[in-house]
Amino acid sequence: MYALEMVDITKEFPGVKALDRVNLKVKKGEIHALCGENGAGKSTLMKVLSGLYPVGTYSGEIRMDGIKKEFHKIADAEKAGIAIIHQELALVKEMTVGENIFLGREPSQRGLIQWDRLYFEAAEWLKNVGLNISPHAKVSTLGIGQQQLVEIAKALSKDARVLILDEPTAALTETEVEILMEILQQLRKKGVTCIYISHKMPEVFRLADSITVLRDGQTIATLDRSQTDENHVIAMMVGRELTERYPRVEHRPGETVLEVRDYHVWSRDQPDIKRIDGVNFSLRKGEILGIAGLMGAGRSELVMSLFGAYEGKAEGQVLIENQPVKIRSVKDAIQAGLALVSEDRKRWGLVLGMDVKTNTTLPNLTKVSNWGIINENDEIKWSQKYVKELRIKSASLETAAGTLSGGNQQKVVIGKWLMSNPKILILDEPTRGIDVGAKYEIYHLMNRLVAEGVAVIMISSELPEILGMSDRILVMREGKIVGEMDYREATQEKIIQSATGGK
Repeated sequence: MYALEMVDITKEFPGVKALDRVNLKVKKGEIHALCGENGAGKSTLMKVLSGLYPVGTYSGEIRMDGIKKEFHKIADAEKAGIAIIHQELALVKEMTVGENIFLGREPSQRGLIQWDRLYFEAAEWLKNVGLNISPHAKVSTLGIGQQQLVEIAKALSKDARVLILDEPTAALTETEVEILMEILQQLRKKGVTCIYISHKMPEVFRLADSITVLRDGQTIATLDRSQTDENHVIAMMVGRELTERYPRVEHRPGETVLEVRDYHVWSRDQPDIKRIDGVNFSLRKGEILGIAGLMGAGRSELVMSLFGAYEGKAEGQVLIENQPVKIRSVKDAIQAGLALVSEDRKRWGLVLGMDVKTNTTLPNLTKVSNWGIINENDEIKWSQKYVKELRIKSASLETAAGTLSGGNQQKVVIGKWLMSNPKILILDEPTRGIDVGAKYEIYHLMNRLVAEGVAVIMISSELPEILGMSDRILVMREGKIVGEMDYREATQEKIIQSATGGK
């Protein structure tokens, strides 16, 4: 008997069939991976399961231990033992850990909250997930990895029998990922059933007992992990074989386009602390320069500062095409020929409530306006060009950017910067949280831009991506560049040794 069965689930929105007779069967106490490109229907299926889309808004059946279940609201699903941990964590940052764990169901007597009991029980749940912190600590003082474990403790405290994790490691450090993996393996031993949604194939094949692949709202296959491999799963996800995960092309770098000399950046919050300490590097026309390093090494602070988007004080010399430049603002950077696709596209890259058309043209208003008045025809023409070129899947140019899948949001961000015709394109975690097919398209785009003479800086926490796409690799540690290597001599081991200071 299965712990969970979703049978012939069909869910339609106006003009779109998001799920088409999808079937999912999960055994008790297994970790079951749910894989598929963005837009394949994974999130919609989980919203049906968690009661966000109530019974009656879809067809098909949900069964738990063979018994039919009908969820009219989220509370019904929680009562049945289903808990979902979204990629965007749902914690109240200014409340304590204990308050968050029992939010809305605080232990009480005669209408008064029993605070001692609340914090005692919260401490026990934290121990269950191996989190050695005080339940009195404010959530805002915790790292993302710790917050993730608080969410799991909260789910388990609701007696969750089926735990759904949606891209749980997207914002975690390698150490935090290891801790999460260990916790999930312990929960499996205790009989907790887990549905694990991830684009990261190494994680899927390390953890999952079974894998279900969705494509275009349909179930393609469910397989035991031992029956398949990464390439097979990817081929099922995208509907075709990807002969190479990283389409390496032999680039021919030209003259130096960017030179950074003795560059220092101080923290915006603690002005006496240096985030970047005496960095020197150059970038050539038509090359991809990869920057690797652990979280906190200063990679994002470096490029944000070069782009005029970091508030901390900066000193040093920046030359573009051998000419010294002073970049004090994002406007200065754009005029100097720089573009930055930031690591947090939702916070820094897009205005989520605005449509695709407006987001594409926003940094380039001089191209679509005369005397301060926007020419709507020009706006449509330019945005259509990049929607077509980048194969952005959107119902129309008027579709709000916040409703697109992660991969399509990333393409809108890239499109708006291509419109500015940059000499230097900085990509900070360009494929974070997007599916394999969209990653492949972005890699091809990078190669095309480099062939056209654009110089690319790519920051990535995924070492296979750094090794697969970079011509040259810089390694950062504690605000300094501690290693430089050609891709031919680079290995994961060498990069990790430089990044950690190991021998």
